[in-house]
Amino acid sequence: MFRSARIRLAAWYLLIIMLISAAFSIAIYLGVSNDIERRFSRLESRIMRSNDGLKMPRGMHQIMHGHFLEARNRILMILIIANGSIVIISSGAGYFLAGKTLEPIEESLEEQKRFVADASHELRTPLTSLKTSIEVALRDKKLNKQTARDVLTDSLKDVDNLEILASDLLILAQSDASNQKISFETVDLAPIVERARKNVEPTSNKKSTSLQIDVEPLVIEAQAQSLEKLLTILLDNALKYTKEEGKIILTAAKDGGSVVFKIDDDGIGIDEKDINHIFDRFYRVDQSRSKNKIAGFGLGLSIAKRIVDTHKGSIDVTSTLGSGSTFTVKLPIGES
Repeated sequence: MFRSARIRLAAWYLLIIMLISAAFSIAIYLGVSNDIERRFSRLESRIMRSNDGLKMPRGMHQIMHGHFLEARNRILMILIIANGSIVIISSGAGYFLAGKTLEPIEESLEEQKRFVADASHELRTPLTSLKTSIEVALRDKKLNKQTARDVLTDSLKDVDNLEILASDLLILAQSDASNQKISFETVDLAPIVERARKNVEPTSNKKSTSLQIDVEPLVIEAQAQSLEKLLTILLDNALKYTKEEGKIILTAAKDGGSVVFKIDDDGIGIDEKDINHIFDRFYRVDQSRSKNKIAGFGLGLSIAKRIVDTHKGSIDVTSTLGSGSTFTVKLPIGES
């Protein structure tokens, strides 16, 4: 599809260049021809004046007229050759530029296709689980109240997973909107960090994980809700990959004109080959960090990266397999 589109676009480029080149060539040809003709007429008039008004000898007139036609034909030939060269060069240049023009569109469409395919796959998993559990329950002729309650409880978990996935997809869709307007405000970090801590507190208590917070009293220009979402995602991610009774440390300190957040965990770590991909949508690393053992759809870190980009900051990760990871987020204190 893109090959044919590239050829059509290149053809349009070539057509536009040919029309412009032809227009200039016609203008140049007519202008030069008229100028030569005027010069020929003036020269003929001078010769007549020098001969006391007598007409130019017929032989001389034919010679000069021949030179005039030769000069005009030479100009025409030069313009034809020049236009031919322009067509050849423009064909290659147009095809190259068409490829460069369509490249980001092609990449965007490919990314969109992958996103839709991945989203469809992720949606199918909880829906299949939900459908299977309900079908099994309906076929059970000895279904009792407790079994029905268990089925409903499991089904509710699947619905919750679908709700989380839908919410994450909506956030990513909104962040992709080019006309999205972001409004920043002056916010105090301490309350935002505390809300993020409370968001992950149930998981922290369930795993008996030590969650240490050390935040300097700072005020920055940011989007409070997005910043809370960012910290919640990073803390939740750390909790997912930290063993029982592990330790997570969140620090925030001023560094020049920026605030630096660091989230350290003593979890299972990330393999070096996976670090460059952990912010990709739906990306999950090897089985030790896969959805079979750890819940999630692989969208959290992608959303975190979008939030950081919106605030014109940076996010980096260092990790040692088996020893833990450190996520470092740097956001400007002033207005983004």
